[in-house]
Amino acid sequence: MRLAMISEHASPLAALGGTDAGGQNAHVAELAAALAAAGHEVRVYTRRDSGDLPDVVPVNGFDVVHVPAGPPVPLPKDELLPFMGDFAAWMTVEWTSIWRPDVAHAHFWMSGLAAMTAGRACEVPVVQTFHALGSVKRRHQGAADTSPPRRIAFERQLGRAVDRVVVQCRDEIRELVMLGVPRSQMVLIPSGVNTGRFHPDGPAQPRGAEPRILTVGRLVERKGFEDVIRALAVVPQAELVVVGGAPDGHDPYADRLREVAGQCGVAGRVRLAGAVPARDMPRWYRSADVLAAAPWYEPFGLTPLEAMACGVPVVATAVGGLTDTVLDGVTGDLVPARDPRALGEALRRLLADEMRRHSYAAAARDRVGHSYSWRRVAIQLTAVYAAVAGRAAATDEAREAVA
Repeated sequence: MRLAMISEHASPLAALGGTDAGGQNAHVAELAAALAAAGHEVRVYTRRDSGDLPDVVPVNGFDVVHVPAGPPVPLPKDELLPFMGDFAAWMTVEWTSIWRPDVAHAHFWMSGLAAMTAGRACEVPVVQTFHALGSVKRRHQGAADTSPPRRIAFERQLGRAVDRVVVQCRDEIRELVMLGVPRSQMVLIPSGVNTGRFHPDGPAQPRGAEPRILTVGRLVERKGFEDVIRALAVVPQAELVVVGGAPDGHDPYADRLREVAGQCGVAGRVRLAGAVPARDMPRWYRSADVLAAAPWYEPFGLTPLEAMACGVPVVATAVGGLTDTVLDGVTGDLVPARDPRALGEALRRLLADEMRRHSYAAAARDRVGHSYSWRRVAIQLTAVYAAVAGRAAATDEAREAVA
C-alpha cells in the first residue's frame, strides 16, 4: 500500500529533546521505517521549518516530504493552526497529480485537520492518532495551556469524522468516550520500541559505584523532573542523571532544576546530561539501575518502554499510558503523580533489593519483546489500513453503480 503519514510539527528528522521534539517524532520515524520494511511505500509529510531543507529526504526506506506551510522557520506547535489550510492545499495538489496514497495516517490533531481536508478532496481514507489530547492538557495545565482555544472541539469533531482512531492506551479510550467519540471508532494499538537498538547487550555509559537513577525526556515542567530531584532526598548515596534538554544545550528549565537540587541539598548527586543523540540512548539506559518516570500526565510514554527493553526496571507515576506499559509489581512500581516522597520511597526500596530488580528486568524484557515491537505494531496497523481502504473502495464502487 501507499501510506501517507502526516506529522505537521514533529519531523522524524528532528533532533530529540527540544520543547516540541520528543515521543511523536520518534514514533513517526520508527513506524514509517517498520511499515517500509514490511513492503509499503511510505511518505511522511511535515512542515518545512527551514529554507535550507530539501523538498524530499529519503531515510530508512521512506521519504520525508517538507510541506511549505507558513514561514520556513521554527515555530511553536501551538502557533501552527493558521497554516493548516495551506498544508492541506499543498497535499491535495500532490495527491491529485503526483502521488495518491491509499490511506493517510494523521499524527496529532492539527495533522488530522490537514489530512481530513486533503483526504476528502482526494477521496483518501484517514486514520487518526492524537498522541495527546487537549482535554487532558487543559485539566492539568489550566491557564498555562497555550493550545488554540478550539483544540478540544476540533479533536471531538475529528474523532467522529475520520475513518478510524488509533488509541495508544486505555486511558485515552476513556477520554475520547467522554468527548463523545464512539468506542466503535477506536482501535487500541500502542506505540512500539526498536528492539534492534534497545536491548540489554552492548556498551553502557561509564558510571561510578553509587546506584544510578536515570530520568529521560523533554525538559518541561509536566514531565516531573522536579519531583524526581526532590525524591532523591530520601534515596541516600544514589546519583540522578537527567537526560534531555534543548539540542543546542541552552535550556532555561535546566537552571530551574539546578536550583531545586540546591534547595533539596542534593546538588552534588544530580547530573544534567543535556540532549543525547538517539543512537546513544541505549548506552545510557544500560548504565542505570532504575529508570524514574514521573510525569503529571502522559499520553503514552516511550522512555519507560525503551528502558524496559534494555532490561532496566521502572518506577513510574500511575498516569495515562504508563498504567498499561508498566505492570505494577511485575516490571516496575507505580506511584501517585506529584508525590516526591512516595516516589523516593519506591526508588529506595527497589535499589535496596537486587533480587527484585533482576526479576523486574527479566519481566520487562519479555513484555516489550512480546507486546511492543515495531514489527508487531506495523502488522496491526496494516490490518487497520486495509480495512479503511477497503471501505473506501466499496464506497467508490457504490457511487459508480448509482451514477
